[in-house]
Amino acid sequence: MNHQLISIVCPFFNEQEMVSIFINEIYKILNQTHKSFEIVCVNDGSTDSTLEQLLLEKKKRKEIKIVNLSRNFGKEAALTAGLDSSKGDVIIPIDADLQDPPELMLRFLEYWEKGYEVVLAKRNDRSSDSLSKRITAKMFYKVHNIISTTKVPENVGDYRLITRKVLQSLQKLPESQRFMKGLFAWVGYKTAIVEYRRDERKAGCTKFNGWKLWNFALDGITSFSTILLSFWLYLGAAIASVAFIYGSFIVIKTLVLGVDVPGYASLLTIILFMGGIQIIGIGVLGEYIGRLYIESKGRPIYIIDEIL
Repeated sequence: MNHQLISIVCPFFNEQEMVSIFINEIYKILNQTHKSFEIVCVNDGSTDSTLEQLLLEKKKRKEIKIVNLSRNFGKEAALTAGLDSSKGDVIIPIDADLQDPPELMLRFLEYWEKGYEVVLAKRNDRSSDSLSKRITAKMFYKVHNIISTTKVPENVGDYRLITRKVLQSLQKLPESQRFMKGLFAWVGYKTAIVEYRRDERKAGCTKFNGWKLWNFALDGITSFSTILLSFWLYLGAAIASVAFIYGSFIVIKTLVLGVDVPGYASLLTIILFMGGIQIIGIGVLGEYIGRLYIESKGRPIYIIDEIL
């Protein structure tokens, strides 16, 4: 299998401090495989010197391919661009921060040679993450896997090995609002899992913040489940039932005891409660309709400026 090609795919966004560190670490591992390889580096509209640093590395190493996007399209689109541009028989997506140890690639290849189409890297220790991130990540996986028919493996990111056959299946999925963890899980195939402890970032700082993570989680939930839409049907039916029972009670009470003095405070509370429920329901509908609107335009997931 030495003649087969390994493709490493890595999106870069403002990672100028990490470029040379990343390339050196990846070469150190891949040279141990004694196989042909390419490193597909996707510059996702970086505004620092990331592209210049990548070009410097390419001058020294012929295996590097640079996919330069026309602007910042986001990590999921950049990862898709890298996967589409790869030529390997096996493809390994990895982040530029090196929190996912490159040496796991050697174990990935061992499982691949045993016949596995997908090899996942699963974090068994997230102590390098903040407490809030660990809690919210756990909540996301639990909620997503309860309401979605496509189960996303807990504590598994984009770092994995997939074969060319798996990639060809992924390329049949045309949606522009992409949640890659879910898409990887949706296509299936024979899968192995390698556990590891996640390290601290080697240099630079994360480009994700709380708001981006929230939107990322929302994309994941709305991409693979419509249960939120069904939820408002059942909630409306429950509230209508309670209202009917309460209305019947008031009618009977009025017939028996006479007319009560109106309760303005309770009336105002009920109106505000019902108004809030309606606005939330409209908001959920808006999320799904907005995604339908974006998908209906048929815009490309990314635009490549040049391949270097």
